[in-house]
Amino acid sequence: MSSETRSALARRSFLARFGTGAAAFGAAFAAAGSTAGAQSPAAPAAPWQPARHAEDDWFEQVSAKHRVFFDSTTANGFGEAIFFANNTFIANRTGYGLTDADLALIICARHEATPFAFTEAMWAKYGGALAERAKFSDPKTKEAPVLNVFQTAGYGASLLNNGVLLDAVLKRGVRLAVCGLATRAASSLIAQKTGSKADDVFKELTEHLVPNAHMVPAGIVAVNRAQERGYSLAYVG
Repeated sequence: MSSETRSALARRSFLARFGTGAAAFGAAFAAAGSTAGAQSPAAPAAPWQPARHAEDDWFEQVSAKHRVFFDSTTANGFGEAIFFANNTFIANRTGYGLTDADLALIICARHEATPFAFTEAMWAKYGGALAERAKFSDPKTKEAPVLNVFQTAGYGASLLNNGVLLDAVLKRGVRLAVCGLATRAASSLIAQKTGSKADDVFKELTEHLVPNAHMVPAGIVAVNRAQERGYSLAYVG
């Protein structure tokens, strides 16, 4: 047998073996694909849900149809929050026929706005330190106030609540979230100026919150929790 003949036979033998192997591979691949196609698709991941904490249950107001959270960090912002909360009541009544009970409104008093969540007694006693913490001067006297100006009539347009008193919106159902961290800072400042113990001052301040006020661990955390509980956020400065 010539070398050319032997070479031709070898090529035919290789091709025959290759064809058999390719066919077997194709059958195996097809079977694997059929098996994979028969498997159920992976279930989609459950949508993320925020954790619920009992400490935040005070946000709930079951009767309310709408929820708004006014975030204030300054004296001016706190005044605007009072004014806007009052406007929210008015507009929902005149435009939608809703009652005050249909609305869940919370004003957050944090950072420099925190001192205005304390009563007249605390301003009479610690007005200098509270005003320093709030970076605020009484627009009438140009000095540190000895009263909570947002609970006092007669300031009119000199304050951004435009004559709407804090007590008035609290009586309509507005609640306050009061920053615990800022209250701690105010307590430390008062303690330094009076020679008192910061923990004692903190306890005193927490016992003299305005009506409908709730002390929270931190105002910024309350901002987060309120949104997770379905409140619309209105930042007022």
